[in-house]
Amino acid sequence: MEKELESLQKFYNIIIEFFVNYSFQLIGAIIIFILGWYVANKVAKVIQALCEKNELDVTLTKFVVNIVKFSIIIGVAIISVGKLGITLTPFIAGIGAASLGAGLALQGTLSNYGAGLSIIIGRPFVVGNTISVEGVFGVVEEIRLAHTILSTEDGEQITIPNKHIIGEVLINSFEYRVVETVVGIDYNCKPEDAIAAIHAVLEQFDAQTISREPKAQVGIKEFGNFSINIEVRYWAHTKLFFETQYRVNLAIFNTLKQNNITIPFPTYNLVNKDR
Repeated sequence: MEKELESLQKFYNIIIEFFVNYSFQLIGAIIIFILGWYVANKVAKVIQALCEKNELDVTLTKFVVNIVKFSIIIGVAIISVGKLGITLTPFIAGIGAASLGAGLALQGTLSNYGAGLSIIIGRPFVVGNTISVEGVFGVVEEIRLAHTILSTEDGEQITIPNKHIIGEVLINSFEYRVVETVVGIDYNCKPEDAIAAIHAVLEQFDAQTISREPKAQVGIKEFGNFSINIEVRYWAHTKLFFETQYRVNLAIFNTLKQNNITIPFPTYNLVNKDR
């Protein structure tokens, strides 16, 4: 029992001695850290307001704000620890060794972060653009350091690791995506009438559904075996891509029919031979 009391007394003395010797340093370190945290938040808000005022991209704004904020916090933390008399050199060496090992183990993940940084700085696309890459397309909803999130007309979310975007063929069509349709008309019909009728159909749709700039293109694509093939190219809003395509195709079919413009189809004569 006496030994336990002696141990407790020694522990108590150590604590008292620590607070006597380091109380002011500890309080100073805490105050510095709290003030640094406050300053970091204030500076981050100022930078965010400045970026928004200059209409900087949302993703780039978040990245810059976070970099500045955490740089200040890390700097303040180093100063606070130094106030306690703790030497940071061994910790920095240990962090360096650990970072090397982690870097070798997480090469794929780090390549995604590197590609994300390249996207944020280079800005080949921004939130709201329509991109096609790796065989998929959609509207960019969010750009993160590790991956980019797209949304489709069906409400699906597509997550693409950023390393699959950088270095690949990337198509950015902004808010719209091109629709290409071919319709055949009979050789006895006038292609000028069909082209004018199709143009009239496209003009029935508002500018939010079919873009007015660039303008829709309608013309003869080729002369087929059974028909004159007319190609129709127009830019549909990505969120209404398939719906617009189906509506336009139906409207074209009905309009051509109303104007007595025939859509031919192959016919074959079957000859019965007597054996």
